[in-house]
Amino acid sequence: MRVFGVDMTSAPGRRKPIMVAAFRLDGVTLRFEAFEALTTHAAFDEFLSRPGSWIAGLDFPFGQARRFIETIGWPGDWKGYVAHVARMDMRGFVAELEAYKAERPDGDRQHFRQVDRLCGGASPQTLYFTPVGRMFFRAAPALLRAGVHVPGLAEGDRSRICVEAYPGVIARHLVGRLSYKNDNRTRQTTGQAAARKAILDAVRGDIGAQSYGLAVEAPDWLADDPAGDRLDAALCAVQAAWAVRQGFQDSGPPGCDPLEGWIADPRILN
Repeated sequence: MRVFGVDMTSAPGRRKPIMVAAFRLDGVTLRFEAFEALTTHAAFDEFLSRPGSWIAGLDFPFGQARRFIETIGWPGDWKGYVAHVARMDMRGFVAELEAYKAERPDGDRQHFRQVDRLCGGASPQTLYFTPVGRMFFRAAPALLRAGVHVPGLAEGDRSRICVEAYPGVIARHLVGRLSYKNDNRTRQTTGQAAARKAILDAVRGDIGAQSYGLAVEAPDWLADDPAGDRLDAALCAVQAAWAVRQGFQDSGPPGCDPLEGWIADPRILN
């Protein structure tokens, strides 16, 4: 089975593309094949429409918090509220989220999914700094348009499967809160390079085998990218392959929230 890991951005271009890492899963062996840089939203749509069989782990929030959906009054199912979002433009989406926050008291303006709290992630309403809300706006409707299968959230073409991944879970387990990447060249350090190498070595070694049940084969140069996009994409592929090995590619894990979604990583689901 082909396995893709996708490091997302809400505004892809030549300087910061959507990075796709392609692997092949053969039994327990996950073998790196190639990278691809997607510089437009149209290229991402084309990627999602490619014939299967494949699974992709994508680094963006597939859903919003149940509290947010139920309070704002969006449709009460994933396909419904993602279709609602798809009818907006970015300006309208941002305005609606900002208006929601403005009417609420401090401490109750942005809501977290259960999985966000478990992994230390940002609220999927976040629009600035780490703009995962903008990633959701761009990418979740793309999943719906493409008709891919999203286990636990939406039935679709089961030869094209998409699961939510989060490489930060792996990185934090291995190097804690130490920085391992930066888009700003002036802030890229040798310490970050050492951290990326440590993460990659662990995933190809004991962590890959013990935590993810995989023998990961990948070249050393995956850790060379100071922005960390290539490494993050590869880690997303590891999480997607783990989901397959667990049998979560059909219906997701037991107890997953059909509004909020889930993240493919044993440390979160356990």
